[in-house]
Amino acid sequence: MNPKLSVLADARGGWFTRADAMDCGYSDSELRRRLRSGQWARLSRDVYVEPGGSSTGEAAWDCAKRLHLLKTRAVLNRLGPGAVVSHQSAAVLHGLPTWGLDLSKVHVTKAGGRTRSDSIADVHRSRFDPGELTVVDGLQVVTPARAVAETACVSSYEVGVVLGDAALHERLVSPEALVATADRHSAWHGSPAARAAARFANGLSESVGESRLRVLLANHGLPEPELQVEIRDASGRLIARVDVLLERVCVVEFDGAMKYGNAEDLVAEKWREDDLRSRGYQVVRVGWSDLDHPLTTANRIRQGLPSVGGAPTWRGR
Repeated sequence: MNPKLSVLADARGGWFTRADAMDCGYSDSELRRRLRSGQWARLSRDVYVEPGGSSTGEAAWDCAKRLHLLKTRAVLNRLGPGAVVSHQSAAVLHGLPTWGLDLSKVHVTKAGGRTRSDSIADVHRSRFDPGELTVVDGLQVVTPARAVAETACVSSYEVGVVLGDAALHERLVSPEALVATADRHSAWHGSPAARAAARFANGLSESVGESRLRVLLANHGLPEPELQVEIRDASGRLIARVDVLLERVCVVEFDGAMKYGNAEDLVAEKWREDDLRSRGYQVVRVGWSDLDHPLTTANRIRQGLPSVGGAPTWRGR
């Protein structure tokens, strides 16, 4: 990208139009060549971005998030005043996790007019109650509480829990506001999922995996967990801080990707686990792939509970 076009793109937050490229000396054939080679990518009709404008080794989900934010700015520029970023697009703007979110379209809401959809954006129509709008990076956007409720309505209860947990953990919203917002919009399609997720959300969960683990435990009738529990010896020395503790005996740890940076970390974690077992704790590790097999994982966790002796295996519903 030549310097003149780079300045124009930076002024808009990273995207540029076909007219911008023509004004900066590019031809239509050069534009098409750059699209074919992957140097540029199309965000929407006659709107483009240089996708390589990120750090080397950018994770796929971070790239998707970055491009969605660029597309959001382009869509708002096209729609003009009155359009408010909403639903999962608002969740992305607020820095909430993108797990389970469909980022193929930008979601905006207008207080009036008609709803419409195209290949780039979904435009919703809804009223905004006082206090439901804010500004993030110069863009008008619904509040985190409303973004969580809207997204849960159009996705799933589990996504709502993940977003609610994250919003509470980052102190973007209070538990009372999360519940009140979901209840206030009980007429929305999908609102039962949003209302249930708002009540189940807990700011002690520290990751998407831990949130999904809590949903799995509840869905399969396992005891209500204690979260982020500090386990100490008789002298008060901290032995471990564990993700989940069931019935004061069964430790369930979620192993996310790249948790251990080197061999020393792995050895230290093994010693920590051995120490817990020597003190009578059962330790069960759960990874991303285990969450995709909830019944098997729930039964494995159940085996670590003191009440399991001769108890029937949970069969699910």
